[in-house]
Amino acid sequence: MAEPILSVRDLHTHFFSDEGVVRAVDGTSFDLFPGRTLGIVGESGCGKSVAARSILRIVERPGRIVSGEILLRRADGRVTDLTKLASDGTDMRAIRGGEIGLVFQEPMSSLSAFHSVGNQLIEAIRLHAPLSKRAARARAIELLAMVGIPRPAQRVDAYSFELSGGLRQRVMIALALAGEPRILIADEPTTALDVTTQAQILELIRRLQRERGLAVILITHDMGVIAEMTDDVVVMYLGHEVEKGPVDAIFHAPQHPYTRALLRSIPSVLAAPRARLATIAGSIPHPYARPPGCPFHRRCSDAISGVCDRTFPAETPVAERHDVACHLYLPRADAAA
Repeated sequence: MAEPILSVRDLHTHFFSDEGVVRAVDGTSFDLFPGRTLGIVGESGCGKSVAARSILRIVERPGRIVSGEILLRRADGRVTDLTKLASDGTDMRAIRGGEIGLVFQEPMSSLSAFHSVGNQLIEAIRLHAPLSKRAARARAIELLAMVGIPRPAQRVDAYSFELSGGLRQRVMIALALAGEPRILIADEPTTALDVTTQAQILELIRRLQRERGLAVILITHDMGVIAEMTDDVVVMYLGHEVEKGPVDAIFHAPQHPYTRALLRSIPSVLAAPRARLATIAGSIPHPYARPPGCPFHRRCSDAISGVCDRTFPAETPVAERHDVACHLYLPRADAAA
């Protein structure tokens, strides 16, 4: 396999407040390879979106990256650690949008209601290319057509509140691609969309990846989307990755109890009528009261008393490119130590 285009190494992003410290991302590592799609999945509050914002250095105060590396392989072959760049510096502003594009989770709150979608696209285009306003407007119309918006020459002057949810999401994708990035991060791109529109947006991302050779990070809580769209998967819980590997291994040979619980919760057409959906017992711990040991042990039916509630599990390889952080796969003596 080629060298990764993006490598996250032991990333810690914390939020500091008077009440305490929220360790939103607490030691996450993963690789993104050219032309492939990496899915990051987990319940709400597990740190998926904060990890994406950390990559682009747009974590809002009082949050900040405490430690770790975010290694970006540039187009010229150089490797840059994004954590070493100033978040508002010239280099980071060039990378943000120019090499890494982000589709935000909620387009209605991400698009300006006071500027037309064309003006927002023109601003993004001219930020990364020395074009006149006329040329940038023509490019904006091309981008709207590329993402499947009908009548782009007219819609370029529309405002976000005049568009449907699906069209707003397409505008967000066009904005993310305005600087012709090599990496696209899509943060819950199908949230609040109907099923038909969801399928259209996912197919659009797949087509753009195929045509442009994009590397894609897809953040979602929907295991069905993960199965359909991704090549590799990272399962996160409370800021940690608990399992990662190829999508086939995650779905056909899940190792971590949390991954298995997520898969059991997927509705099945083979289930008995009116059968209750499987749920995961309990809830994610309060961010100011993280449990000792494995963060999942209070909800885990396989937890080992005296081990899981005391020590954090090391990441263990269980197959090629398939790792899991669970005491069940460590020798009992090592786990106790």
